[in-house]
Amino acid sequence: MMNDNNYIQQNGQLSRSVVSGGIWITLSKILQHSLNFIRTITLARLLSPDNFGLFGIAMLALTAIDKFSFTGFDQALIQKRENIEPYLDSAWTIQVIRGLILGLLLFCTAPLVAKFFHEPQVTLLLKVLGFSIFIGGFRNIGIVFFHKNIQFNRMFIYELSGTITDFGVALTAAIILRNAWALVFGFTARNIVQTIVSYVIHQYKPRFKINWKHTKDLLSFGQWIWGSTILIFLLTQGDDILVGKILGTTALGFYQMGYKISNLPATEITHALSQVIFPAYSRLQDNIPKLRAAFLRVFQMMTFITFPIAILIFVLAPDFTIVFLGEKWMPMVPVMKTLCYFAVIRTINSVFSAVLTALGKPRISTIGSFFQLILFVIIVYPLIINFGLVGVAYATIIPNAFFLIYIGIRLLKEIDTQFSKLLSVILPSIAGCLSTYLSVTFVNNTFSFNASVISIISLAILGGGVYIVVVYLSDILTKGSLTNSVKQILLYKRADLL
Repeated sequence: MMNDNNYIQQNGQLSRSVVSGGIWITLSKILQHSLNFIRTITLARLLSPDNFGLFGIAMLALTAIDKFSFTGFDQALIQKRENIEPYLDSAWTIQVIRGLILGLLLFCTAPLVAKFFHEPQVTLLLKVLGFSIFIGGFRNIGIVFFHKNIQFNRMFIYELSGTITDFGVALTAAIILRNAWALVFGFTARNIVQTIVSYVIHQYKPRFKINWKHTKDLLSFGQWIWGSTILIFLLTQGDDILVGKILGTTALGFYQMGYKISNLPATEITHALSQVIFPAYSRLQDNIPKLRAAFLRVFQMMTFITFPIAILIFVLAPDFTIVFLGEKWMPMVPVMKTLCYFAVIRTINSVFSAVLTALGKPRISTIGSFFQLILFVIIVYPLIINFGLVGVAYATIIPNAFFLIYIGIRLLKEIDTQFSKLLSVILPSIAGCLSTYLSVTFVNNTFSFNASVISIISLAILGGGVYIVVVYLSDILTKGSLTNSVKQILLYKRADLL
C-alpha cells in the first residue's frame, strides 16, 4: 500500500501539473482568442453576414459528418489508467480511414447540402472542406499524451500554430477576395499546418495497423462518448440548421456571430480548462473524497472566471457590436444577449459532465442529452416561427436548463455531496455578477456614453473592479475558500488544488 508521504507527493505533483497545465492552456487561449477576436472583427468588416452564413452552412455539414462518425478514442485513451501505447496504432489507423471516408462523403454530398439550403455556392466550398477533413485524419495520435499527462506546453504550440495560420490566410484572402472563400482557405490551412506540427512536437511515429481487440476495447468506452457527441451536435447545431433552412443565410450569419461572441466563456475558457481537469479527474476516479474536493474547487474557480464575462457581454452587447462589427451587424444584438444565459448554463453543464466522464459514466450525460434533444425538437419550431432568432435562442436555453437539473442531481449522488455545498462555493460570484450588472447599467444609462472603444473599456474595467471587490467581501463574510483558491493559483508552485 502507498505510504502517506508517497501519496502526498504524487498528489502534489498532480496538483502542480494541473495548475501548470491550466496556465499553459490559459496562455494559449488568451493568445488564440486575441487573434480570433482581431480576425473576427476584421473579417466582419470585410465580409457580409451572408458570407458568414455561407461558411456556416458548409461547416454545419462538415461538423455533422464528423460528429456522427466520432469514435471517442482520444477520451478513451485519456481515461485509461494502464499503458496506452499498444492502442495507439489501431486508434490512428481508424482515424486515417475515417478521415478518408468523411472527405469522400462530404465531397459527394455537397450538391445535396446546397440544394437543402437553397445555396448553390455551398457546393464547391464543401468539396474543398472535404479535402481539409481528409488531411486532418493524419494527425499524430501521439499528441494524446499531452492531454493524458497534463503537459500542455507542447499543445500550446500545436493549437497556436493553427490559429496563426488561419488568421494569416483568412485575413489575406478576405482582403483579396471579399467572399466566403477567405474563411474556407483559413480553415483548410489550419488543418494542414496542425497535422504537420503534430509530428514535429511528438516523437511517436504511428503505423497502419489494427488490433481488433484493442479497437473493441476503445469502442466500449467511446460508444457513450459517440452517442453523447451526436446528441450534443444536434442540440448545439440543430438550431443553426433550422435558422439556415427557415430564416435564410443572412439570419444564420447573425445567429452564429451572436452565438460565438455570447458563448465566449463556455467555448474558450471552459473548454480550455476542461482539457486539464478531465485527465486530472480521471486520475482521482477511485478516490471520491479527493475527487469531490477537486470538483468543488474547480467549479468555484470556473464560475468565478466565466460568470462576470457573460454579464459584461450581456450589458455591453449593443456598444460592442456597433463599435467593432459595424451597423450591419446590429440585428444580432437581441439574440446575442439572450444567448448569454445559455453560455452560463453551458459552462456549468460542461464542468458537471467532465466529472461523470472521468468516473467512467458518460452514459449519464448521454441519457440526459437524449431527453434534452426531445424537448428541443418539441419547442423549437413554434418558438422560431413566433419569435424569430430570439425564439431559437429560447429553444436552446430551456432544454439546457432541464439538462442542468438532471445532471446536477446525478452528479451530487455520484460524488456524495449536497446542493447547499455546491451553491455555497459560487455565492460570492453570483453576488459579484449582480453588482456588476447593476453598476455598469446604472453608469451607462446615467451618463449616456457614446459608443466607443474607450467607453467599452472603461465600463468593462468598472464592472470588473466592482465584481472583484464584491466577491472578495462576500467570500470573507461567508468564510468561503475562493480567496485562498485564487492565491494558490497565483502561487501555483505551492498549490494543492487537487
